[in-house]
Amino acid sequence: MKQKIAIIAGGDSGEYEISIKSAGVVKKHLDSAKFECFIIVIRGRNWFCHDNDGTVFPVNKEDFSVSLPGRALSFDAVFVAIHGTPGEDGKIQGYFDLLGIPYTSCDQATSALTFDKFFCNHYVSSFGVKISRSIVLNKNEKISEDEILKRISLPFFVKPNCGGSSVGTSKVKKREELIPALTLAFHEDSRVLLEEHIPGRELSCGTIKYKGAIRTLPITEILSKKEFFDYEAKYEGMSDEVTPADVPGEIARMISDTSLKLYKLLNCKGIVRFDFILNDKELYFLEVNTVPGLSELSIVPQQALRAGISLQDLFSEAVMNALNDR
Repeated sequence: MKQKIAIIAGGDSGEYEISIKSAGVVKKHLDSAKFECFIIVIRGRNWFCHDNDGTVFPVNKEDFSVSLPGRALSFDAVFVAIHGTPGEDGKIQGYFDLLGIPYTSCDQATSALTFDKFFCNHYVSSFGVKISRSIVLNKNEKISEDEILKRISLPFFVKPNCGGSSVGTSKVKKREELIPALTLAFHEDSRVLLEEHIPGRELSCGTIKYKGAIRTLPITEILSKKEFFDYEAKYEGMSDEVTPADVPGEIARMISDTSLKLYKLLNCKGIVRFDFILNDKELYFLEVNTVPGLSELSIVPQQALRAGISLQDLFSEAVMNALNDR
């Protein structure tokens, strides 16, 4: 009998549409000989199961079940494809932990830590990994432009502390750009991170558990056609992504080793992507994506295919690992 897999998608952030695309790709490629897959779209309190014929049914949140015509549907595991809240910040993980349903992403504690950029950066730096200098601001505190500019040097990025896909992110190069950037970021989150710009090459490394071992995928260099790798660059064709990145072997090994180290130290599970800046042979940690984009054009699927791993194997391994780890 096929195991029933819920692919959860949507969420409550600006990454909603990207999540829907990721879920569709996961369903398309998961091994249909082993799994019967259903997409569950979550938006606020509205949770709906999309049946294989396109019919929509409400989800019973008490036990994460669905009443279909002629049968009650429960799930053996959940494939988490929600980017942002509640799929990447630990909220949905806590829910499934209470129900005892295994899932493909990092656990509640790791998801909550890594989703908070300020906390995650400083935790990572405690292990000797370099990070950019940064400060965090709360929405209700009095903000002094002079004090901010004393504490952090231009240019710097202003971004929601908990968020993804560069939604609400700006690069501030002069004083008069600061308040508009803060306004934009505070629209997305009540805490905002200001992070000094580090010139250099942006490099990304997918890290997975595959065939029983944690391994890294070929490194990608991101060449944005915009000021930085913003939403338009990520999803609207305004960047080039080179896999494998043209970097010396010792640099590739450093990135791979750092990714493996962080995967273990952060207690990551499932498919994870680490982003770095390489500046004069110094490697700086940018962020970790515990539910990275999973469309055919997304970075991790590109890396997996370059490594000789089909998307069917990539996604099916994630589900089997979740089932075996419970």
